Amino acid sequence: MNTKKITHKGKLYAIYFNVSEAEDGLSFISEDGDFIQVGIWKYQPKKTLPAHFHKEYIREATRTCESVYVVKGKIKCNLYTKSGNFIESFILNNNDMAIQLYGVHEYEILEEALVIENKNGPYFGPEIDRKRINVQKN
Repeated sequence: MNTKKITHKGKLYAIYFNVSEAEDGLSFISEDGDFIQVGIWKYQPKKTLPAHFHKEYIREATRTCESVYVVKGKIKCNLYTKSGNFIESFILNNNDMAIQLYGVHEYEILEEALVIENKNGPYFGPEIDRKRINVQKN
């Protein structure tokens, strides 16, 4: 699968890709140490994934990361540094997904869109968990 990574000054800000290009089996896009884990399954019928649960233990995350999956439509993602300096933009269409790992992100809806968003938790609400900033538009 063709993934595109956006880095700035040695930090990985985002990864984006088209889900329909997934390879057979289980493919993890994120790294084990990332605060959000994103994997893709592509299996044939009659495959069974063994029953399991995830053990409880204390994890520490110092920031919220998110992923967005465009079911339908077209959106533009703009990436900035935490001080508001523009880094890069990219377009997401049907079946595209982006993982936001660091920095500031902004979305522009270019066509009517249906998007699924996921975040690592717990989420403490917008007053605690999110900070809006002024950015330098490209």
